[in-house]
Amino acid sequence: MLGDFSYCNPTRLYFGENSLDNLSKELANYGNKIMLTYGGGSIKKSGLYDKVIAILKESGKEIFEDPGVMPNPTVEKLYEGCKIAKENDVDLILAVGGGSVCDYSKAVSVSAWCEEDPWDKYYLRMEDVDNRIIPVGCILTMVGTGSEMNGGSVITNHESKLKIGHVFGDNVFPKFSILNPVLTYTLPKYQMVAGFYDIMSHILEQYFSGTDDNTSDYIMEGLLRSLIHSSEIAVNDPENYEARSNIMWTATWALNTLVAMGKTTDWMVHMIGQSIGAYTDATHGMTLSAVSMAYYRYIMPYGLDKFKRYAVNVWNVSPEGKTDEEIAKEGLARMEDWMKRIGLVMNISELGVTEDMLDGIANGSFIMTGGYKTLNHDEIVNILKASMK
Repeated sequence: MLGDFSYCNPTRLYFGENSLDNLSKELANYGNKIMLTYGGGSIKKSGLYDKVIAILKESGKEIFEDPGVMPNPTVEKLYEGCKIAKENDVDLILAVGGGSVCDYSKAVSVSAWCEEDPWDKYYLRMEDVDNRIIPVGCILTMVGTGSEMNGGSVITNHESKLKIGHVFGDNVFPKFSILNPVLTYTLPKYQMVAGFYDIMSHILEQYFSGTDDNTSDYIMEGLLRSLIHSSEIAVNDPENYEARSNIMWTATWALNTLVAMGKTTDWMVHMIGQSIGAYTDATHGMTLSAVSMAYYRYIMPYGLDKFKRYAVNVWNVSPEGKTDEEIAKEGLARMEDWMKRIGLVMNISELGVTEDMLDGIANGSFIMTGGYKTLNHDEIVNILKASMK
């Protein structure tokens, strides 16, 4: 491994079918004013809302609700949440939902007491937090983002056609997260498989970088193999607890910062995907799947050794009698077959992208330098064109 690093993850996790039983114990650590954030009506239909409200009331908490968090939280919604949090001087933000609700709650936590426009400060200028932070707790209902155990927060500004993620420090990580795989059973298949690919993309963004012998790469190969195996089961049997629990645990470890230690990281697929989302409001995981094959086939020659390793160690490609390039290409072909098999979107046209958007999407894609190839504007446009088919 190369480089020096410091590692800390302050989030306490409660995992399993009875994990919600730990909520009252955690609530005792905070004041009485709780801001409850959630999305649409799914947590009410499932009965989770009533359970959480009952626990909050039994704990003597005053509840301030902030419903309607959308799949790609907007800056307007952020301002709305900040108003609720600040006017009521809340002591804890409790996020009940998927990664978007968790992301949004962290954005509110750092923004409510910010004296400047938080969009400008945190998402355009990427400044550190120097104001009061409201603690966040999460009850997860969808897997994919890893937001339950990291400082990431993605916000969309439709007016500017920008979707930007800020990875805050460990002072913004959720203080606790409750992970019950059963709560993910009712998720529609489209959202479920989009989450599966978000997990894979998080791992690959960190895996396809560096040339040193890095322990993290071995961990990531194991996570990928587990995800591939369990996803095949889950698409056919969504209530298979073993598969769903393995996927939920993999999602957390994919992006809780551990496997990034001692590595450079890529993140170009996410930058392009997020820019597509700013134009189309498409489901995040599908924006990633739709551009991944074109991107990885383009950068493969620049990181051929790692792509060969990926093919052999993750996709079980036999290297016998093949060139390194043939091995690497076969690995990507097997990846593509898996993606199609579980029902991922494979082109950006299906997400509503049109030719006239390509230049703007490329302009909105932040250029990252940690992978095997630093792209320029024209290269991003060409990758987008290859992803249209």
